[in-house]
Amino acid sequence: MEIIKYSERSQWDELAKRPELDVTSLFDTVRSVLDDVKSNGDTAVKIYGEKFDKVKLESLQVSDAEIKEAKTFVADDLKAAIITAHENIRIFHAAQRFETKKIETTPGVICWQKAMPIEKVGLYVPGGTAPLFSTVLMLAIPAQIAGCKEIVLCTPPNKYGKVHPAILFAATVAGVNKIFKIGGIQAIAAMAYGTESVPKVYKIFGPGNQYVTAAKQLVSLKDAAIDMPAGPSEVQVIADGKANPAFIAADFLSQAEHGTDSQAILVTDSEEIIPRVIESIQTQSEQLPRQQLVKHSLEHSRIILLKNKQEIIDFTNLYAPEHLIIQTEDYMDYIDKIENAGSVFLGAYTPESAGDYASGTNHTLPTNGYARAYSGVNLDSFIKKITFQEITADGIKGLGETIRVMATNEELMAHSNAVTLRLETL
Repeated sequence: MEIIKYSERSQWDELAKRPELDVTSLFDTVRSVLDDVKSNGDTAVKIYGEKFDKVKLESLQVSDAEIKEAKTFVADDLKAAIITAHENIRIFHAAQRFETKKIETTPGVICWQKAMPIEKVGLYVPGGTAPLFSTVLMLAIPAQIAGCKEIVLCTPPNKYGKVHPAILFAATVAGVNKIFKIGGIQAIAAMAYGTESVPKVYKIFGPGNQYVTAAKQLVSLKDAAIDMPAGPSEVQVIADGKANPAFIAADFLSQAEHGTDSQAILVTDSEEIIPRVIESIQTQSEQLPRQQLVKHSLEHSRIILLKNKQEIIDFTNLYAPEHLIIQTEDYMDYIDKIENAGSVFLGAYTPESAGDYASGTNHTLPTNGYARAYSGVNLDSFIKKITFQEITADGIKGLGETIRVMATNEELMAHSNAVTLRLETL
């Protein structure tokens, strides 16, 4: 782990760099799979499932019997935890509902918006190194609240052709309509183009490896919208000299165990806390089962010592972290100064894992600096807004000349004439 002390601002761009993830080099490979699935549907999906997931499937869709069976394999305490998390996530996202307001912008000109759900959405949940049933909740709950008519979920099966029971239980609780045993590029292709089994969707959500990321980028060019650009997960911790080093270390390691390309950064103005954090990281990491993942992740993690609070704020807004944890005595003073972050965790007793699972906020967040321009997944992610306007006779009398002058000066005479004809009838 790198330790940088009192670097000049000219070096900050370099310090804010993440582990490289250039998916463009994968485009040729990914495009060939996408094209094959587009042309050959279920047949191609099954072939790639056998090649990559090492399982030969007769049917791609999870059956009702499998869903019922899965429920019996989920421990009661996990069921209760999923249900509690579901309720908190539901409450938080339901509060984001859009309220239509009619606005009279000028006498006789009334404008408004109506929120409509995206009719068909696809959710991708990786198998990978852990069963991410929490991601099912984070994506399916706002989709259901939004009113999406078809919620399709794809996730890779294990070598026995089964989906993890907790994923199936969470999907049932959250209201997923159809679940498919499909992973990787072929899952994105199936949802983007549709196959004999998988419905075509209009927007695809969810994390994945670099191949999934590349596939989402390619299909987003013309076939299906996607939630946001994705990259390796990351956390930044801001701490002062009175912060608990064990808490900081725990937050570092919870991020590091996501994968070898994850990144954790501590930014502080207290030199004294650094050795205590390092010692705690070493002690706690020795107790973790995913030590190799953690070790590789920590190789590109950093501790950055800056001069003062203002430098910390400026660096944070440059870095634009996916997750930002503020463990300082005056953490509330930071709120209005943070401009770029996916999700912010305030105070010593607010770990990132709360947002990952059960506090209610969404854990599908912009990475790799995209928090400068993107929001995390929320209710609006599953909604499109249609604008309406109604102009009365008096309204077109009052606004007509403004429209005609603007259209004429843009040399769009048909636009001007559309107003003139109406004015002549009044």
